[in-house]
Parts: sequence; structure tokens; C-alpha cells
Amino acid sequence: MKLRPLAACLALSCAATPAFAAASAAADTARDRASILAMQGEYIVDFAFDETVLLRPGYERAPAMRSGGNETVIVVEDSPTRIVLQHILVDGKSGHVTKHWRQDWTYEAPTRFEFSADQTWQVRAIPAELNRGAWTQCVFEVSDAPRYCGTGRWEYRNGIATWTSDLSWRPLPRREYTKRSDYNAVSAINRHTLTPGGWTHEQFNTKVLRKPDGSQVELAREFGFNDYQKTRDVDFKPAYRYWDATRGYWAKVRQRWDGFLGQAPGVHLKTKIDGMAMIIPLFEQAGSLEQGKAVADEEIDAVFAKWVEAAPRE
Repeated sequence: MKLRPLAACLALSCAATPAFAAASAAADTARDRASILAMQGEYIVDFAFDETVLLRPGYERAPAMRSGGNETVIVVEDSPTRIVLQHILVDGKSGHVTKHWRQDWTYEAPTRFEFSADQTWQVRAIPAELNRGAWTQCVFEVSDAPRYCGTGRWEYRNGIATWTSDLSWRPLPRREYTKRSDYNAVSAINRHTLTPGGWTHEQFNTKVLRKPDGSQVELAREFGFNDYQKTRDVDFKPAYRYWDATRGYWAKVRQRWDGFLGQAPGVHLKTKIDGMAMIIPLFEQAGSLEQGKAVADEEIDAVFAKWVEAAPRE
């Protein structure tokens, strides 16, 4: 009796063969890549943060925070196991452009950086059981300085593409480090979901005071919700002009950061927590390129030499 291909496959237990497993993994990776690349595009973004569970006696809930903006997400790098997305803000009235955050996605990345102390990120190996079939997302500051990484798998239950990270550490968000001194770290789980109108970024945060003796005090939990809705009502041409003029420059900046973050021990920043000592000169150099002026590699190196050094070894 002749078996149809599917029946033959079941009869031979081809699902257990290396070739079938490899093909299945490739299909999963391709679907994951398509989900990550779906985050590119032009959006109106709403940012919302609400403290929810209060964990410290006497702690008072901070006011809810609401903001928004117009943001385009540009693909900077696209390879089978690595995708880099750059966010750029555009003011809808003035057309003013601000280079915003960046997200790097790496399939089964062997290492990632982890926020370990003030202005310090250690490069550490990712456990094999966490990393198998997973994507590590690393998020970077406007200067391309590190912020945080998370590792997790894309899931497609009920046809909904969702990626959820493990629990990891990150420094205070920019929205609070000029206002708050009662905590110095956030433990967070991040979730990205594709939606019919764009995508969302959920953040499950715990605000923590990490003390020098290694003890920790949890102050409050916070839920963050960033909603990216696609739009055709905003002129993003200023963002693309900016990126065309500066993409080569920022590639050089990323290369210098990679020299610290691509291997242990990691990086320590000598700037204040706001990082402006690096942000200002790097943005000024990019601005010079916009005006048609040249920026020598030595000028970039000088900024890094002054403010960046290797992290202490653990």
C-alpha cells in the first residue's frame, strides 16, 4: 500500500530526523524574523506608566506619566540571526528630529550585557536552557550606550505574535532619573506584541533600591504600556534625511560600543547618570555631518576615551 507523503512521514517518524528538525527550526526562525521586522514603519506612539502595587511601608504612589510622539522605526541591519532597528522621533509641527532608542535582536546570542551597578554593564553568558530557540533583545540609549537586554521566545498562540523576555535589570528610565533618588534600578519583564494597527511594548517593572551591601529594597511595581499605531498623517522625511546624512557616523559609534559590549568584562561609563556628557558631543558631531562638515574618527575616539572604560572584572 502506498502512503501519502504526510502518512509516510508519520510512519517513519521523520519528525525525529535531524533534517526535519533543522527545517522546522528554520521555519520558526523565519517567522520570528518576520515578526521583528514588522515593527519597522511610521507610528504615532503613546507612552503610559502607572505605579500599581506599593511594596514599601509609607511609600506614596507616584503620579501616572503620559507622553507621546511621532516615531519612525528604521531597519539598520538585517541578517538571518540579527536585526537592528533604530527609532527616530519627529516633531509634527517643527520637523525637529531626535535620534531615539535602538533595539538589537540576536537569535541564540551566546552573551548579553546586564546592568550590574551604577553606570556599569557586565557581559555575561546566557544559559543554554534560556537561549535555545530564543531571541535576545538589547536596548540602547540615544547615544547608543547600553540600557538593558532580555531573552525570550516568540509565541504564536491563537495567531498572535508575542515575545516575552526573562526578568532582567536596567537603570532608571530617563523619565525619572532627574526626579527620583529613592531607587537606582529596575527589574523588568518586557513583552512585544504585533497588533492589527502596529505593535505594543508592555513593561512589568519593579523599582528597586540596590544597596552597597548587596541587599535590595523593593518600592513599587509599575506597568508601562507603549502603543505604536501606524500613521500616514505625519511627514517623516526629516527623519530619513537625518539618517541618510548620519548613518555612517552612527555605525562608527556603534562599532566603538561593540568593542566594550561584545565580550567580557563589559563597560563602565564615567558620566553622570544622565549621560549628557556623551550625548551632547555625539549629537553635535552628527549635527556637523548634517551641515556637510567632516567629523574625523579621532573626534569620536576622544569622546569615548574621556567617558568610557572597561567594567571591573567580576
